[in-house]
Amino acid sequence: MTIKGNGVNAGWNLENSYLDLPEFFYSRLLPAPVSSPKLAVLNHPLAESLGLDPEALLKEGAAIFAGNRVPPGSIPLAQAYAGHQFGHFTMLGDGRAILLGEQITPKGERFDVQLKGSGRTPYSRGGDGRAVLGPMLREYIISEAMHALGIPTTRSLAVAATGDMVYREEALPGAVLTRIAASHIRVGTFQYAAKWGTVDDLRVLADYTLERHFSENRCSEDNDAANHEEDAFAYAPSSSYNCEDNGNKYIFLLSEVVRRQAFLIAKWQLAGFIHGVMNTDNMALSGETIDYGPCAFMDVFDPDTVFSSIDTHGRYAYGNQPIIAAWNLSRFADALLPLLHENERKAVEIAQNEVSKFNDLFYGYWFDGMRAKLGIFNDEPYDDDLVGYLLGMMLKYRADFTNTFRALTNDDTEGMDIFKTDEFIGWKMQWRARQSRQPQSPDEAYLLMLHNNPSVIPRNHRVEEALEAAVKYGDYSVMQKLLSVLSDPYSYSPEHEVYTTLPAPSSCPYQTFCGT
Repeated sequence: MTIKGNGVNAGWNLENSYLDLPEFFYSRLLPAPVSSPKLAVLNHPLAESLGLDPEALLKEGAAIFAGNRVPPGSIPLAQAYAGHQFGHFTMLGDGRAILLGEQITPKGERFDVQLKGSGRTPYSRGGDGRAVLGPMLREYIISEAMHALGIPTTRSLAVAATGDMVYREEALPGAVLTRIAASHIRVGTFQYAAKWGTVDDLRVLADYTLERHFSENRCSEDNDAANHEEDAFAYAPSSSYNCEDNGNKYIFLLSEVVRRQAFLIAKWQLAGFIHGVMNTDNMALSGETIDYGPCAFMDVFDPDTVFSSIDTHGRYAYGNQPIIAAWNLSRFADALLPLLHENERKAVEIAQNEVSKFNDLFYGYWFDGMRAKLGIFNDEPYDDDLVGYLLGMMLKYRADFTNTFRALTNDDTEGMDIFKTDEFIGWKMQWRARQSRQPQSPDEAYLLMLHNNPSVIPRNHRVEEALEAAVKYGDYSVMQKLLSVLSDPYSYSPEHEVYTTLPAPSSCPYQTFCGT
């Protein structure tokens, strides 16, 4: 079977700026064709925002999304990178992914279009390069839920079934996911350049990253959270680093990546999201969540929560995510050292200084978010005690993370065990007194909580229910209903109620898998 270009142009407007980098960073190759491509799901709103015609994609998109045809303007490639996987450094790369190019939207924005599960590449390390339908649908669900929650994320444009079986422990139906990202530049991309490239390679990559992600108003204080008064926490403010005064744009790059990651991890923690595989190759410099392998959302609040079947020691547990993010950023800083200063000792000092800012930045974003979840607008000295005591009670009484804040928002503190305790009753009086000391009205406090406490999240059992219906029976209605509810997580509508219930008790803890 021959891969063809052209075909119906559904609005493709692709560029290939990654090819401007030295060929050291990629391998040009076509996706491997499949026997019987069929479109399983298409993200209509995302397609339209990219300038694509959903109706045209429904007619002929399956061939593109499965890898049998490349869209006009595409020069496909697989990216090379490295990474620390569970603390161990290794050479990696797109082992089962192909970058088709960068779609330029009607607004002039640039987004990577990548096929995941599109066959072997030079970086496959013995793998078959394929993906399974269930995990690809799972990434589609979770990434779209993250987007609706306001958490920076890659998104899913489509999933195409291949008609071929993929062999893992058993034969499973194959699929290809089309992922949309601000870019796929990772901490691991810089580690790869630092380990096996030249300083010039590293500099070219850094310059490209600066231009790709930090080119507009990135060296002043003009672009901060104050410019987004409607919902300041929905945006990651840019660094106040002044390039002209300091003269080193690579210090600014490090500073800005640290800031964006602090913001992102705070958003994860506030939603109870557990990534599950925070390797350095899964940290995107754009500040987006990338790679939805063994991820899941926490039900019962517990900082030690782990879902991933391969995280046997809890390295990437919920409570460890900020620590691991700082560790990953240190590896990014290590890679950047030759660009930070010509004197190695001075370069290390600069790197340590910038990475050390992560903890305060993360805590500031997280604490602002926790105040918002409690309807608190201003700052008082003992707010950390108020938040800490609530979380301590939630841990002690095994309270559901999302539903606890949902109940506080609705002032419906009757059904859960935690609400029946004297500890909570005393805490609630302190909380209400705290709210009364701010100038905003109770109605304003309620609206703040409503916009920061989701009514629904992609509960693990609901996601599994949708996947079983789709994969086993070809019934996508369960998944579409779930996606509809998750697309409006803060509405608190009656149809949400069934999606707020917890799974039935089980003797086996819920586990997730990478889906490779």
